[in-house]
Amino acid sequence: MAINLNKGQRINLEKENGSKLERFCVGCNWGAITTKGGFFGLGTKTVEVDLDLSCVMFDTSGNRCDFLYSPLYTQQFLMLYGLLPGKLDSLDGALHHTGDDRSGDTGDDDGLDNEIITVDLKRVSPDIMQIFFFLNNCGKEDFSQIPYASIRMFEGTPEKVQQIFASYNVAAETAYQGKTALVMGELYKHNGAWKFNAIGDAYPHRNLGETINLISKQYVRR
Repeated sequence: MAINLNKGQRINLEKENGSKLERFCVGCNWGAITTKGGFFGLGTKTVEVDLDLSCVMFDTSGNRCDFLYSPLYTQQFLMLYGLLPGKLDSLDGALHHTGDDRSGDTGDDDGLDNEIITVDLKRVSPDIMQIFFFLNNCGKEDFSQIPYASIRMFEGTPEKVQQIFASYNVAAETAYQGKTALVMGELYKHNGAWKFNAIGDAYPHRNLGETINLISKQYVRR
């Protein structure tokens, strides 16, 4: 049975049969916004929603050592925050991003995640101690306006979900009004074992540069 995560909840990456969860996907699924439009409010209008799922990694000294975020960010923008060009694979090959989805589900929920980061904990560099996953909304909407957005950890592939391990809903709540960035959670190593912390903190950041700087200052253990 999948774990429905709550903000601040910490879990061991252990499956029901007692084995460790080592290869899995971290995915985000969200819907476009449908509003009334046309004459006299008849008909509907679809507003595409561009969320970016990213992650950033820190070593044993608390230094940022790797990252995954969209290669579509311009070099001029990234230089403002001292960030390198975006990429879809970690240096150690343990994590892979499926790429940028710039619209969300424009019909009904198709049950598939729009952006996914695959994780193989066995291949993660031994120097990495924390891996943070976060979302940024590149549009004008905030998370309270998005009809649905969920984050989940599951076994399988980006094309096929085999078993959902844990999930966390993050949209359509008044608490997210004015919030356009979300620090979802972290994988962290404790006594040699990987665990997960569902952070769930939302911020009014307009870009990933602000979010990465905040994670470095506020959440990294040193």
